[in-house]
Amino acid sequence: MKYSLKNPKLKWVFLIVGFVIIFVFFVEINQIIVQLQQEEQKKIELWANAVSRKARFVEHTTAFFNKAAQEEQLRLQQFVKAHQIILSQPLDAELNFYYDFIVNNKNIPVIITDEFNNIQLSQNVDIPEGQKVLVGSLLKRFSQNPPFEYNVSGMKFKLYYSESSVYTNLKETLKYFTTTFLDDLVNNSVLIPVVITDSTESIVIASGNIAKKDIRGDKLKNTINEMKNENGVWTINLPEFPNARIFYKHSHFITALQYYPMIFILITIFFVFLIFRLFKAMKKTEETALWIGMNKETAHQLGTPISALVAWVEYLRLKPENKEVCNEITKDINRLNMITQRFSQIGTNPELLPQNIIPVVQNAMAYLSSRSSKKVNFVLNLPQDTEIILPINQCLIEWTLENLSKNAIDAMGGIGTLTLDLTQDSKRVFIDVSDTGKGMPKKQFKKVFEAGFTTKERGWGMGLSLAKRIIEEYHHGKIFVKQSTINRGTTFRIVLKKEE
Repeated sequence: MKYSLKNPKLKWVFLIVGFVIIFVFFVEINQIIVQLQQEEQKKIELWANAVSRKARFVEHTTAFFNKAAQEEQLRLQQFVKAHQIILSQPLDAELNFYYDFIVNNKNIPVIITDEFNNIQLSQNVDIPEGQKVLVGSLLKRFSQNPPFEYNVSGMKFKLYYSESSVYTNLKETLKYFTTTFLDDLVNNSVLIPVVITDSTESIVIASGNIAKKDIRGDKLKNTINEMKNENGVWTINLPEFPNARIFYKHSHFITALQYYPMIFILITIFFVFLIFRLFKAMKKTEETALWIGMNKETAHQLGTPISALVAWVEYLRLKPENKEVCNEITKDINRLNMITQRFSQIGTNPELLPQNIIPVVQNAMAYLSSRSSKKVNFVLNLPQDTEIILPINQCLIEWTLENLSKNAIDAMGGIGTLTLDLTQDSKRVFIDVSDTGKGMPKKQFKKVFEAGFTTKERGWGMGLSLAKRIIEEYHHGKIFVKQSTINRGTTFRIVLKKEE
C-alpha cells in the first residue's frame, strides 16, 4: 500500500486520529473548566457565609439601636411626668425623687417652655446669654422632633428635646455598619451580581456587578426572578428598610465558563469544516489542472495528423475522379479542426460574442441528425421570425448540445424521439433537451454531472461534466435535470442570461 493522501484508507486513519486528539483535548479542557467552576463556587459560598454573618450583625445593631431609641423616648416621658408632679405639688411636699430624676438627666438636651415659647427650664443645652425665648436657630434645632405638650394647674408647657449624644453616636455607628455592609455586599471580590431591594421588590436600595439597564423598569422583575430561581432570596432588616431583600446570581466568570465547551465544539466543527473545504478545493484544483492539461494535450496531438490529412487531400485532388471523396474527407477534417478548437478553449477564458442562438442550435442539431440513426426522430421547437441575441461562444454551446443529445440517444438505445425546445422570457433563454429513454431516479439528478459518473458500459462519464463546466463556469448560466420518469424519459434544461 502506498502512503499517499489519495489512499482512502490513509485518509480515514488521519481523520480518526484527528478526532481522537480533539476528543482528548476537549476532555482535558472540560476538566479544567469544571475545576475552575468548583473553585469559583467555593468563593461564592464563602462570600455568602460572610455576608450572612455581617447581615446578622447589622440586624443585631439595628435592634439595639431601636431599643435605645425606645428607652430614650420612655425617659423623656418620665421626665415630663416628673416635671408635672413637681409643679403640681405643694412646695413642702416630698419630691426629692422627682427632682433627682430631672437633675440626673445628663444626656438628653431638653428645653421646657410655656405656651408662648418662653424658656422655663433647660438641660444639657448651651443657650446664648440673654435669650429668654425659644426662637431662631435654637428653635430650628429642637423642632426636629415634635414637643411633648402637657398642662399643670391650668398652665400649658412644651418640652422640646433633641437626640442625645449616646443616641447620635449609636445612629452614626449603625449608619457606618449599614454602609459598610452594603459596600461589601455589592463590591465583592468575586464579582457576584447583587441587587438589594425594599420589601416590595420594587425599589433598588443598592446593586453591584450588574448592568443598570437590567434593574430598570420592567427588567427589574425579570432580573429578580432569575436570581430567585438560581439562589433564592435573603431577608434583612435595615434601619430605613425593614424586610429588605437581597438577590444574587453566579458571577459572569462562571456563566461564561458554562458556554466554553459549546464554543470549543463549535470552533472545532468550524475548523473541521474548513479543513474539508480546503481539501475539497485542493482536489478540485488538481482535477481542473488535470482536465485542462488533458484537453490541451489532446488538441496538440490532434493538430499533427490533421495537418497531414489536409496535405493528403490536396494530393488526392490532383486526380479528378477523387473529387467527391476529397469533399467528404474535407468535411471530416473541418469537423476535427472544430473539435481541436473546442479542446483548446477548455481551461482558458473563451470569448463570448453576441450571437443569434437560433441558427447555432439548428446547426448543432442538423449535424447530429445527419450522423445519427434513422430510428431517432429529431424535433426542434424554435421561435419563428425572431432573433435571440446572447453573449455565447458558439463552438462550446454546440459542443454542449451535442453532449446532451448524444447522452439522450444513448438513454433511448438509439430508438426514440429527441426534442429540443427553445423558449425565453425578458431576461433568460431556456433550452430543454428531452428524450423518451429509460429515465433516472431523483437521487441521480446531481450525480450525473460529476466527472466519471456513468451508467454505460463504455465511456468516461465526462460529457455532462463538461457541459456543466461550459454552461456554469464559462457562460455563467445553469444546467440541471428538469424532470425524469423511469422508462418514460428525461429532460435537461439549460438557462442562459441575455445581454443586459
